[in-house]
Amino acid sequence: MAGAREIKSPEVLPVTATPPSNLEDNSDSHHHRKKLGIYFIESDDRRNAFSGGYVGGGATTPVNIHGMPIANLTKTGGWIAAFFIFGNEMAERMAYYGLSVNMVAFMFYVMHRPFSSSANAVNNFLGISQASSVLGGFLADAYLGRYWTIAIFTTIYLAGLTGITLCATMKFFVPNQDQCDQIALLLGNCEPAKPWQMLYLYIVLYVTGFGAAGIRPCVSSFGADQFDERSRDYQSHLDRFFNFFYLSVTIGAIVAFTAVVYIQMKHGWGSAFGSLAIAMGMSNMVFFLGTPLYRHRLPGGSPLTRVAQVLVAAFRKRNASFDSGDFVGLYELPGKRSAIKGSSKIAHTDDFRCLDKAALQLKEDDTNLSPWRLCTVTQVEEVKILIKLIPIPACTIILNLILTEFLTLSVQQAYTLNTHMGGLKLPVTCMPVFPGLSIFLLLSFYYSVFVPISKRITGHPHGASQLQRVGIGLAVSIFSVAWAGVFERYRRHYAIEHGYEVSFLTPMPDLSAYWLLIQYCLIGIAEVFCIVGLLEFLYEEAPDAMRSIGSAYAAVAGGLGCFAASILNSIVKSVTGNAEIGRPSWLSQNINTGRFDYLYYLLTVLSVINFAAFLYAARRYQYRKKEGIEIRESSNVQSSQG
Repeated sequence: MAGAREIKSPEVLPVTATPPSNLEDNSDSHHHRKKLGIYFIESDDRRNAFSGGYVGGGATTPVNIHGMPIANLTKTGGWIAAFFIFGNEMAERMAYYGLSVNMVAFMFYVMHRPFSSSANAVNNFLGISQASSVLGGFLADAYLGRYWTIAIFTTIYLAGLTGITLCATMKFFVPNQDQCDQIALLLGNCEPAKPWQMLYLYIVLYVTGFGAAGIRPCVSSFGADQFDERSRDYQSHLDRFFNFFYLSVTIGAIVAFTAVVYIQMKHGWGSAFGSLAIAMGMSNMVFFLGTPLYRHRLPGGSPLTRVAQVLVAAFRKRNASFDSGDFVGLYELPGKRSAIKGSSKIAHTDDFRCLDKAALQLKEDDTNLSPWRLCTVTQVEEVKILIKLIPIPACTIILNLILTEFLTLSVQQAYTLNTHMGGLKLPVTCMPVFPGLSIFLLLSFYYSVFVPISKRITGHPHGASQLQRVGIGLAVSIFSVAWAGVFERYRRHYAIEHGYEVSFLTPMPDLSAYWLLIQYCLIGIAEVFCIVGLLEFLYEEAPDAMRSIGSAYAAVAGGLGCFAASILNSIVKSVTGNAEIGRPSWLSQNINTGRFDYLYYLLTVLSVINFAAFLYAARRYQYRKKEGIEIRESSNVQSSQG
């Protein structure tokens, strides 16, 4: 091929434009796999949909809001820019958790929906808002960039919260509340919400969820974009960023479980939901104020199109052979250029060899360089990375299922327990604040306690690798849900022995709700290690031009956990309950006749199996090698880090 140049290989093998037809000894063909990386072919003759090559990568070429390279990085990015972004995430999670803890009660007490259907509706809302995050990630990586995606969807989020506030404020949107006391609620004698009233509530609720779906996959990635990958301190900055990021998430949750609950009790539902809308509006202002400081990454074009091109090209050449005399090499652009805007080149790997056929350049391709027939090695490797990442976030679905169950089941447990702390009586809906407090304390002491101790054990400069932290979190979650089962078994026996079997909403004065703190603190520790490690892992390992989609993997896992909780609850109710013979299900509304402990034991077994699957996936995973990044001296970049 005219003008073709080969990428030099470290292998001591002859490299030619057309390799010999027999590349390996037949006797060893079952024992050794060919290293196709030595058959990279570079060409200046590329005609593709991406308008030529782009120098550098998503991390090496930050641009301003107008898409122009930033001449002086010291005036942008770093910790100052990141803190503007933290505020947006704090308000988003404050609203998210505020709705999760209050909306079930609002539907039950105000809209007069059964508790079980209210819980499932909120679980579905939480699930959809997280699972649809892949849409926000796609728009950010393909067309809008992370900044504009956050700007648009945070405005949608605010509109949804405003609609919910109107629903809780105006009597027009809710059923008649006259003669509807607690007994009438339990008996189902209150006037139910009209279909159009529930339709309005669901519309504004899902508008809010849609707004969250656009924000969640972009905020952590956009914050991490503010740090210079060429700095020697980059890994340290990135590690601390994700810890601080999750600390902002935790602070938002703590405010939701305390201040918002207090506002609801003292001033009503309208004021509670209104406070969430006000917080989101203020965070939007803060986010936009930071605009001159932000570093941006160019969107790389539709990642779904690039994935489709690889699959189509590989399918078209499925019968082609790497041993064929028509095989020229694996196609790539010359030098440091990449065919994908906002991305650096990715080195070839020998995983998923069937996909390599998309980059398989045959002699006939000299006249047909369509990206639907011939893709670059970097484009093929993007798809490989997306596939290789899937098992790790998939193993966190069970943890998210447990977190979802704790939000509803442990609150039902708390209704039967004494929530007094000295002379102070905490509302039951404040109980989920304790996982947040445990997370806050752990993150506060993470670098002063955990990292030095774990360094001595693992020898890792940051105490533990990303996958090790995910594994620690999953292991701790097993103990959390196991303890929950043990305590629930004791609580149930105590209630029956002391005559509280029927009075399932009556607090037992001699049994403290603070026994729940053990499971709360354990699940908080699990969440810190698992979710923070996962976010950092996905950001680092995802392709440069697909980092928002990589971050969306974590949100999708969270959404699937919510859906899994609803599905599991429905299966448990149908399998364990039998109304004809008067046998209550494990999830009976009367917690004292139900068997929440059996459900917790079931979750323990599932968690153990899931942990074993994670160990297998983590053992097989190989961290992505980053190549071609010029490292700056620390002294030259201190000011650029804020």
